[in-house]
Amino acid sequence: MKDQPNNYQDEIDKLRARFQFDFVSMALVQPAEDRFVLTWQYASGNINERYKRIVLHSGKGIAGMVFKTGKPILIQNVNKDIQSSDLYNYPIIIAEQLKSLGAVPLWEGMRVMGVLLVGYREKDRLGEAAFNQFQKELGTDFETFLAKVVAQP
Repeated sequence: MKDQPNNYQDEIDKLRARFQFDFVSMALVQPAEDRFVLTWQYASGNINERYKRIVLHSGKGIAGMVFKTGKPILIQNVNKDIQSSDLYNYPIIIAEQLKSLGAVPLWEGMRVMGVLLVGYREKDRLGEAAFNQFQKELGTDFETFLAKVVAQP
């Protein structure tokens, strides 16, 4: 991954404020020697530090599924969309008490290099239209992500 001159933490703080999300986090792929696991590296609006200890493999959890498929995920109402017996598969939802969330892949070239998760602690707060608009404004690669977030007042 290329070195970025911008500070990711500052950018996700701005992103959370701009779109009024309760929580924003970015998971990044760790190097090959770590078997390409994903870890939540940056968070804004977090209620604790548990996100730092979450390690996901491709196909597991929200970040793992987005990483594996390269497709965004929208969960409008956690209580309706995920069975309570399956919640343990989504540690970020439990740790941050999220009720409505979306996650998008962040591409670098032809590879997913990260996942951006946005959410609310209130059910049905993030609808399909709002999530689509967010994705459109955001873009999907790191450069677009940083450029658009930084460009906002």
